[in-house]
Amino acid sequence: MEIKINGKEQELNFGVKFVRLLDKKMPIVMSVKGMGEQPFGMALTRVVPALKTFDTAVLSDVIYLALWGSKPRPSQDDVDAFIDDDKTDIEKLFSDVIDAMSKSNSVKLATKNLKA
Repeated sequence: MEIKINGKEQELNFGVKFVRLLDKKMPIVMSVKGMGEQPFGMALTRVVPALKTFDTAVLSDVIYLALWGSKPRPSQDDVDAFIDDDKTDIEKLFSDVIDAMSKSNSVKLATKNLKA
C-alpha cells in the first residue's frame, strides 16, 4: 500500500519487521511473580480492533511503523499531520490500511480473526 506524505509516495510494509516494531511500541505487559512486569508482544490483538473502531492515534502509529523501510522516513508528526489534513479521506484510509494488513502474510490471520 502506498500513501502520499509531504508530496512523496511512501510504501507501507506490514511484514514481520512491522509486527516486531509494533510489539516493541505497544506490548501487552504482564506481571510475572518474582520478575516484575514483562512485555509479551501481542500488539496486534489490541491494534486490529482499535483500527476497526476508528482510533486515529492507533492509525497514526500503525502507519508510522509500517513506514520502517522508507528513506527518508516521515516523522510521527508528519503522519499525524497527514491524518489531520482535511484533504485526507480518513474513512478510506482506515479501510485501506485494514485491507492492506489483511493481505499481508505476516498479519492477515490476526486481522481476519480479531473483531472489534
